[in-house]
Amino acid sequence: MKIYRYVRTLCILALLLTMAGCTKKSTVATQPEAAAGTNENTTSDPWQQVEGILAQIVPPTFPDKDFDVTTYGAVGDGKTDNSEAIRKAIQACSSAGGGRVVVPAGKYLTGPIYLESNVNLHVEKDARVLFSTNPKDYLPLVYTRWEGVELMNYSPLIYAFEEKNIAVTGEGVLDGQANETNWWPWKGNKRHGWQVGTPNQNDSDKRAALFEMAENNVPVSERKFGEGYYLRPQFVQPYRCENVLIEGVTIVNSPMWILNPVLCNNVTIQGVTVESQGPNSDGCDPESCKNVLIKDCFFNTGDDCIAIKSGRNADGRRINVPSENIIIQGCTMANGHGGVVIGSEISGGVRNVFAENCTMNSPLLDRALRIKTSSMRGGVVENVYLRNIEVGQVAEQVIRVNMFYEDEGPYIPTVRNVEVRNMTVQNGGDVGVLLEGYAESPVQNLRLINVQINNVKEPYKFSNVKNIEFENVTINGKPIILPDSISPAG
Repeated sequence: MKIYRYVRTLCILALLLTMAGCTKKSTVATQPEAAAGTNENTTSDPWQQVEGILAQIVPPTFPDKDFDVTTYGAVGDGKTDNSEAIRKAIQACSSAGGGRVVVPAGKYLTGPIYLESNVNLHVEKDARVLFSTNPKDYLPLVYTRWEGVELMNYSPLIYAFEEKNIAVTGEGVLDGQANETNWWPWKGNKRHGWQVGTPNQNDSDKRAALFEMAENNVPVSERKFGEGYYLRPQFVQPYRCENVLIEGVTIVNSPMWILNPVLCNNVTIQGVTVESQGPNSDGCDPESCKNVLIKDCFFNTGDDCIAIKSGRNADGRRINVPSENIIIQGCTMANGHGGVVIGSEISGGVRNVFAENCTMNSPLLDRALRIKTSSMRGGVVENVYLRNIEVGQVAEQVIRVNMFYEDEGPYIPTVRNVEVRNMTVQNGGDVGVLLEGYAESPVQNLRLINVQINNVKEPYKFSNVKNIEFENVTINGKPIILPDSISPAG
């Protein structure tokens, strides 16, 4: 049996080598040794890892017990403050060993909701949870992360800290009620309601103060923000949690980032609709998380649709936890700065990202795949794979890797092992593929296989790249054969 397996393995290897020799490839090597370098993408099929990762992502289950918030005094009239009633229902559910906290049909005004272990917040069809727009309701300060930096700040609208087995499910709506008259003006952008002379997060003693504290390694307990600092809260943020499920709900009008699990393990986000056109309205930001499934979701956002993160600058390096094993399946992206995005708060690194069977289309969608980092961020981005992606229209680039996003510093980032397979694009915007690396750290081992991009102004533009391969790539109806060497200026 062992001899049979050995012979069979040799035969398979011989067949693969023969097929590889017959495959037509186009390769860019900006350095003489690049052609002999190892491209991890070609050693095996990376998609074989997906089944094993999915086996580790198991949604939590809950006892078959319901705790109706109206039993605890909630009134669905859109006016009554139901904060205490919802809190009591959650505590009763958790104390009883877990189950569903049910929000029935109606409109329920509330402050922030804190999820406890073994609790499934279930928002039924025709139920709408309206979150207060009074910042004072989001006090006292909680331990959170804001743009990749830990601090004490306003509570997220739905928050959990070091809990296990938690969920938000149902067919109802979670409405942050953010607009040009509340939360959004804090960005400091006239487009979102800010007026000259009114305070915002960009005042010198606000947002910058947080980043300075992080660079100086001030203890998190002393980074106290909240009132007077105008740092908007996230919508849903489980922090250091295990076994998280967000399923079925519609989430609209967020103050800032919308689905933002941080330092979590085993996260399932499925069948969720996200609609928010405010500033920094990222749809889903898994941050320093492991084993995450984002499936069958719809994103129509004012910022990135899905943005994978792992901490900002010194604070990201202090925590030093990557995002890894992120699976994205069957999602639809409309408006947004990018469909699948990595960064820019990526100092802890990211690895093993798989996105497949997604559709992206909007004149207000800037890019399909975007990796953004800088030499202030540092970190390693590696093993990013997309396949079976349908793109109708993007405004700027189809694929962009940018190592010069925001400030420069001494922490040169690494971006390597990126593959896009089976992608069609109807309207590609300004540049099909834009790669911008450092001479000492080029964008390396990037492959495009079976990619068609139409109606794009410039097919590609490269600056400092290594081991770039195009196989069966057509842009504007013409097969693209890359030259053996492209200058750093591209």
